[in-house]
Amino acid sequence: MSVRAKSSSAAATRTATPVAEHEDRREVRGDFVRPRVEDHYMMSDKETRIAEPQTPPEVLEYGVEQAPNYPLTWSEDQRPKSEAMKGPRFEQMAMEFQPAPLSAMELISNVPVQFTHKRVVSCDGGDGPLGHPRVFINLDKPGPKGCPYWYVHSLLIHSGLRYQKQDEHFHYVP
Repeated sequence: MSVRAKSSSAAATRTATPVAEHEDRREVRGDFVRPRVEDHYMMSDKETRIAEPQTPPEVLEYGVEQAPNYPLTWSEDQRPKSEAMKGPRFEQMAMEFQPAPLSAMELISNVPVQFTHKRVVSCDGGDGPLGHPRVFINLDKPGPKGCPYWYVHSLLIHSGLRYQKQDEHFHYVP
């Protein structure tokens, strides 16, 4: 039995030495060898550079207003164009060739209000599949009233975008 134990320990020593020699050969050949670390993690003294989003100078030269006809943001959660156009998507972009759509708010406010003598008007919804069902708009309260579909959601300008009831002075004649 002791002979067998010696042979098994000798076999273990024989198999252990070629593995160590094989690791040395990998280091010489240039194969990747995982570095040995005591605490299961490695610390580096070098600071890793992280890319941070920046506004390209072309965007700053182009202008940072939201739309050509409206310079400010029109929503509380909307980011200004100077903050929104950052990062790798906008690095090599020629801003003068990018579309600059007009603000729908400004376009709608430029459409004149249609005055009427009626208390209730209707919006027929426009033509085609992009229209909406007929909507009746109550004009009893003062000020211009808009169609809830077109006034808020769309840029399509059709007749009947905003209505206002005219002030009428009724004179009672007996």
